[in-house]
Amino acid sequence: MWITLFITTTLCFSMSRAGDFCENVLDECRKSESWIGCYEDKIMTCKPRGRSMTGIKQLKVDSLQEVDVRPTFEHRVQIPSSALQESIGNVSEVDILVVASVINSSYFKLSPPEKSRRLGGLEVFRNSVICVRAGNRAVENLSQPITLTFKHNKEVESGTCVFWKETSAKDGTGYWSNEGCDTNYTAHEFICSCKRQRFFAVLVNPGISVTKADADKLNYITYIGSGLSAPFALISLFIYIYLHRRYPEKSISLHMQLTVAMFCLHLTFLLSSLLAQLLKEKEDSSSCLVLGLVLHWSLLATMTWSALEGFHLYLLLIRVFNIYVRRYLLKLSLIGWGFPTLVAAVCGISRVYGKYTLKYSNSNLTQHMCWISGKSEQKLLIVSYITTVAFPFFVVVFNACMLGLVVFKILELRRGDRSFGSSSDWKKINKERKKRLWKDCVTVLGLSCVLGLPWGLASTTYVSLAGIYIFTVLNSLQGVFIFLWSVAMAWSKSQPENNSSIRDSSSQKMMTTSFNSRN
Repeated sequence: MWITLFITTTLCFSMSRAGDFCENVLDECRKSESWIGCYEDKIMTCKPRGRSMTGIKQLKVDSLQEVDVRPTFEHRVQIPSSALQESIGNVSEVDILVVASVINSSYFKLSPPEKSRRLGGLEVFRNSVICVRAGNRAVENLSQPITLTFKHNKEVESGTCVFWKETSAKDGTGYWSNEGCDTNYTAHEFICSCKRQRFFAVLVNPGISVTKADADKLNYITYIGSGLSAPFALISLFIYIYLHRRYPEKSISLHMQLTVAMFCLHLTFLLSSLLAQLLKEKEDSSSCLVLGLVLHWSLLATMTWSALEGFHLYLLLIRVFNIYVRRYLLKLSLIGWGFPTLVAAVCGISRVYGKYTLKYSNSNLTQHMCWISGKSEQKLLIVSYITTVAFPFFVVVFNACMLGLVVFKILELRRGDRSFGSSSDWKKINKERKKRLWKDCVTVLGLSCVLGLPWGLASTTYVSLAGIYIFTVLNSLQGVFIFLWSVAMAWSKSQPENNSSIRDSSSQKMMTTSFNSRN
C-alpha cells in the first residue's frame, strides 16, 4: 500500500514540476492571451533539463564584463557590461542572470491596423526570433547597444533588424519596428545593434523559390522563344528592307537597325547557352569569351537602338515641324553601333567575359552561359550593374514616357475627330469605331515592343514566380513581336488612301506620327 502511495506521490510531484522546465515555458505561456510577459518572466526562473538545451541559454555572469551568448549555432548575442549594469539598476549584486532564446515567429500575431505598415510586407528571416533578457527588468534606450548576429547563406540580399512592439491592447498582438535598431549586412551575417532588450528578428523580402521543375520549364520557354525569335527577326529584316525600298523613310531604317541587333541577341544567346552546357564544370575557353562579348554587345545594341527609337518618336511628336538634322541616320548609327562596340571592347580588354553560372535564389539549381564571368566579383558587379541594370532602367523609363506621350496624342486626336463622337455615345459605338479603337491598341502594343518596354518587367521577377514566367515569355518572344509589327506596317501601307473603312483622319495622323514620317 505504501509503495503505491509513494509512486503516486512521485508522479504527481513530477507532473507539477514539468512546467518549471525551460522547454515547457513557451507551451505553458501560450495558454494565456498575453503570453509574451509570461514568457519573459518564466524564462528567467525556469530550470534546464540536462546540461544543454537547444535554442535556450542561461548564464550567470559578472555584470562588469561583456557577455557573449550563443543560443544556437546560427545566432549570437553580445551584451556590453554597461547594459548589464543598467538591467540590475541600483542593486548591489555583481552576478546577473542572462537568458537568450530562439523561438518561432509564428507565435507573434500582427495587429490588423499594423499589417499595412511599411515593414508589414516583409517576412521574418528563417522564422527566427531572439529573446534577450538580463537581470530583473527589460531596459530600453541603453547607453550601448546589444549586438545580435543572424547567420545567412546569401539566400537574401538585404534585411532590416527589428524588435517586437506590443500594442496597448495587451492581447498579445503587436508589430515589428526598426526604431533604435541598426542593420549591418556582411557576406555571411546580419549584425543588429539595438538599444533595448526583448524580442528581435530580421525582416527580409520573401524569397522566390524556384524548383527544378520550374527551372526546366523556364529553360524550355527561353530556348523555344529565342529559337522562334531569331528566324522571325530575320524575316522581319527582309520585310523592312522591302518597305524601305518602296518607302525610304527614316523610321523604317531605325526598325531595321533594331531588328539586326535583336537577331544577334537571340542567336548569340542560344549559342552561348549551348557552348556553356558543353563545357565542363570549371572549364573555360576563348570561344566562350568571344560569345560572352558578342552577347553583351548585342544586348547593349538592342537597348541603345530602343532608346534611339524613343528619341526619334520624341522628335516626331514634340518637334513636328522644321525638323532637319544633317546626316541624321549616320549620327544615329554611330551612337547605336558605336556605343555598344566601345563598351564591349573595353570590357573585353578588361577580360570580364567567360563562363557564368546563374544561381536560382532559395535553391541549389544553376544554369551556365557564356556571359560576364563571375571570376572577378568586383569587375562583375561594376560592369553588370552599369550596363545591364542602370542603362536598361533609364532606357525603359525614357521610352515609357514616350509611349505615354503617344497615348496622349491618340486621345487628343480622337477628341478632335468629330466622327468619333462624344463620351455619351460610347454605348452606341459602331463597328467602324471599334476598328479604330482596335487599331489604336495595336499601335500602342506594337510601339511598346519596339521601345523595349518588356524589359521593364524584370522588376516583377523579384515579386513572384509568375513574374518570372511573364518576363521570360515576353522577352524571349520579342523577335516574334517585331515580326508582327513589321507585318502590320506592311499591311497598313498596302491599303489605299481612300479606303475609309481602314483609314480615318485621326488614325492616319497617329500612324504617320508613329512610323511613317520622313524627317
